[in-house]
Formats: sequence, C-alpha cells, structure tokens
Amino acid sequence: QVQLRESGGGSVQRGSSLKLSCTTSEYISATNCMAWFRQVPGKEREGVAAIYSSGGPEYYTEAAKARWIITHSVIKNTLYLQMRELQPEDTAVYFCAVKMGACTSLARDFHNWGQGTQVTVSS
Repeated sequence: QVQLRESGGGSVQRGSSLKLSCTTSEYISATNCMAWFRQVPGKEREGVAAIYSSGGPEYYTEAAKARWIITHSVIKNTLYLQMRELQPEDTAVYFCAVKMGACTSLARDFHNWGQGTQVTVSS
C-alpha cells in the first residue's frame, strides 16, 4: 500500500502563505485521484482540493478557489497545495489522500491517507 507523508504546515499570521507537500512512496497511476482534506476537532474531514495524478483537471471547494492551487509532480512523486491569503478559519490539520478512479470530495471514498500536518493561522 502506498505511503503518504505530508509536510509544510506551521503557525502563521492572517494573510500569510504556506505550501504543503505530500510525498508518496511510489508512483500514483495517472487515472487515480489525489486530494487535500482538512479537519478541525469535532468536525468531519472536508475536501479542499483534488487533482488527477496525471496533473489535471483540478477541483476546488469554494473556500479554496481563487486562493489556493493544487499541483502534482510525477517526477518527484509529490502532491502540493500552495495556500495564499490564509485566514484563521483555515486552521486545521491538513491531510493528503489517494483514491482509485474519479475524484470526489468525500473522505470515505479515499483509501490511502497521510498522517496530517497542522496549519494554524492567527489573527
């Protein structure tokens, strides 16, 4: 089973930028979906952005659209999430995940998960 490892989280102030990375232990098939989710205590894990391993197309939630960009480097086996204009409500643990087939925004559809990286945004 492919292993996923996130990095790049941290504590920043409102309006800052962060770039999250998710390195996979092996090549992800071009037709598989790779995604970023986030979770705060007491709430369900919610999808943020998704992309096919081949590099497109991309999908974003309203919260991420216009502020963040998801990309995937096949050469580096790494998924990225470039986040700009971070707000306190973006504070969460961010997870990367992989599923076979079509992209969805539902956490239950994804079968491989990383351990998460904490993002904290202060005002």
